[in-house]
Order: sequence, then C-alpha cells, then structure tokens
Amino acid sequence: MTVADEATVASDGEEATRALGERLGALLRAGDVVLLRGELGSGKTRLAQGIGRGLGCPGPIASPTFVLVNEHRGRERLYHADLYRIAEAAELDELGLREEAERGVLVVEWPERAAGLLPAATLTVELAPVDECGRLLRLRAGDGRGRGIIAALGLA
Repeated sequence: MTVADEATVASDGEEATRALGERLGALLRAGDVVLLRGELGSGKTRLAQGIGRGLGCPGPIASPTFVLVNEHRGRERLYHADLYRIAEAAELDELGLREEAERGVLVVEWPERAAGLLPAATLTVELAPVDECGRLLRLRAGDGRGRGIIAALGLA
C-alpha cells in the first residue's frame, strides 16, 4: 500500500472546516509547518481555529492580520502567522518564523507572500470556495511526515 502525497476533502460549512482542523491539530507536533493557501474568505482562519482546538489551545484564535503572528499555548505551542500585510519578504526575518517552527507548530496564512523564505512545509492546504458555505480542501504532503498525517486523517 502506498501512502498518498495528497488528498481532497469537501467541507459544507465553517464548523466542518474547524472540525477537520481539529482532527489535523490533534496529529501535529512541534516542528510541523502547515501552509494555508486560498483567497480571502476561503476558510483559512476557520481551519487554523480548528487546528488550535486540536492542539488544546484555550481561547479564541483570530487571524493575526495586523500583528502578523499570534502565539497560543496548548499541548504544543501554536504559532499562527498571517502574511497578508507583508510588503517585502525581508520583513520575515524580524518575525523569527524559522525559530518558532522549531519550538512549536507553525501555521501560516498567505505563505506565497514569503517568496520561499519559510521553513519546509509538512503540509500545504489549499482552500477553495465551492459555493457560499462549501469549501474544497486539498492537502498536499511536503515530506514523509505530511504523508503520514494525511494517512492518519483517513483521507487518502
């Protein structure tokens, strides 16, 4: 049996997206990097909220658009970055994302703004709206660990 490099799952609403994130978060550990790609309103923050729940992070997880990175403490530390407002890739050095990825789980919204300056991804999740509520989520493994996570989620 081969382990899949990618899987696609449909979500019929915000809570279903959070639930998938929670399942994913329960499997993540320090050093894992999850990149979230998708247009505005595609559900990236909802997925990150679920990941936080799965990591046991109390309190609300909101998009850190204006502060760029939020830290949440749970079973593992969650570093949630939103690079939407990054004007130049050089600004990433000041954020210390590589160091944070070593100390906890790093989840990055808008990773394409980093121009290849982020740590290697364990998983990349592309979110695409299907209709007003529905989303299609495509998970792609960046390494063997990512393939193991996809298999553990039962999506492959």
